[in-house]
This record gives sequence, C-alpha cells and structure tokens, in this order.
Amino acid sequence: MESRPRTLWLRTEPLHAVIYFDEECRGIGRSVGLKSFWMGYFATRTAPMGRIGAEAATAVLGVFAPGMVARTLPDAWRLVTPEKLIDLRARLAARALRRLVPGVDSLAGRLNPPLAAMVADASPLARPLFAANRSLCDRTDPVENLWQLTTTLREFRGDAHVTALADHGLDAPEALVLAAATDRVPREGIRLDRGWTEAEWADAQERLRSRGLIDAESGVTPRSHRERELVEDTTDRLAARLLRPLAESAVDELLAALELPARQVLGAQLLPFPNPIGLPRQV
Repeated sequence: MESRPRTLWLRTEPLHAVIYFDEECRGIGRSVGLKSFWMGYFATRTAPMGRIGAEAATAVLGVFAPGMVARTLPDAWRLVTPEKLIDLRARLAARALRRLVPGVDSLAGRLNPPLAAMVADASPLARPLFAANRSLCDRTDPVENLWQLTTTLREFRGDAHVTALADHGLDAPEALVLAAATDRVPREGIRLDRGWTEAEWADAQERLRSRGLIDAESGVTPRSHRERELVEDTTDRLAARLLRPLAESAVDELLAALELPARQVLGAQLLPFPNPIGLPRQV
C-alpha cells in the first residue's frame, strides 16, 4: 500500500501534468513567440520565480543539463513576460481539465479548500519553486485555481525530491541514469530529453558503476532498487509535511476524491508510459 504522501502525488500529478502533455498546452511557448517547446517549458515552469537566469533555473529544476537551460533562459524574457505565462498556463490547463474531467467545476469546489489549506500551512523554507507558486493560488476561476493548487503541491514535492537526490549523493545525470536503470523513466531518449551529452552520460554511468549502483552493462544491481526506494522514501518523508493541517480522515477523503479525476486524465492517453516525469499507470 502506498503512503499517503506518495498517493497525494500520484493523484495530483496527472492533473498538473496536462500542462506538459495536452496538445494545446504544449504549444504555449510558440503561441507567445518563443522559439521551441523547451524554451516554452523552461519559461513557463519558472515564470513564478520572475526573470530567472539559467544557473538558478538549472539548480531548482534539478535534472536538466546546464547548457540546455542556458539555450532558453534568460532569452525567453525578451519575448514574453513571466506574468503573461503565469496567466496563460493556468487558463490553458483549466481548459484541458474541463475537456478531460467531466464535472471538474463542481469537483474543484470540493478539492480546493483542503488543497489550499495544505498550501497555506506548508513552510516555503528551502523550497524555491513551491515558494514562488504559493502566492498564485488565488485565481477566481475554480478550475484554474485547482490546477494552480496541484501545481504548487507538486513543486513542494519536487523541491523535496531534489533535496533527497542531493542528500543521497546523486548529481543530476547520475539520478537520471539510476532512474532509467530501474525503469522509472524511459531508458531510450531520457538523456537527450534532459540535454546531457554522451560523454556526460558515460561519466555518470561510470561513477554509479564504481558505487555498485549499476552493473557493467548499466543494468540494475542488488543495490539499485534499494537506493531508488530510499530516495523516494526520503521524498515522501519530506512531502508528508503537506498533510499536517488535515485530520487523517480528511486526508483520506481528499485522496479518494482525487482518484477519479486522476484516472480520467490518465485514461485519456495523453501521457506515455514510461514517461519522463516518472508517473506510473496506477494511481
């Protein structure tokens, strides 16, 4: 049985993830004059932090190659303002959720109060993407606000996950190599998808090999799955802070209410499996 913090992620991540996988949402960048999907991705995801530069964005995002980020930021801010992207991403994500989740307006009325309570209670200390998104959870449209709330919660967990990777001594390419070896993310394409060169990838593989975390063929070892689960357990422990303002019964009610919309988004087959965000089929 999954822990409550992990179940919260499994059932909110699909609602957030429409911003990456819905066709209209994927075109956000080009719709405002940005040059590529990835320029749109980096600008849209970091927009709550303002006109952030490449070095800081690379640090908070955790697993992207510095050169990949530097090709898009800060150049994107010459073409579009963060404020415009913040508004546009919420509106398009809400449009996608209304297509995918019947009755989502009514559902938002039930989900938003407990989600908002978690966001308001959680500390922003050492959680930069969460802190940047936290002040945006006041949108008047209930479905836009539902998307913003789930996004803010996922960025809290994302900040925790980056902390967990660092705590376990994994740098960005090492974390991806290990995730691919244990089938959490696609083995084919994840290197290019996150911008690492063949040489950087090979160096990361060698470092993991020397620690017994992958074998000579870059496959799993007895330690591989254990190490990945330790990282996830650390992430769960840090993310459990989100549940503090709700009684256990209220948490269980919230998780139950999130199950159907999460399944409806996944059932629309927007997301491939495996996928780069590591989301499994089961919620």
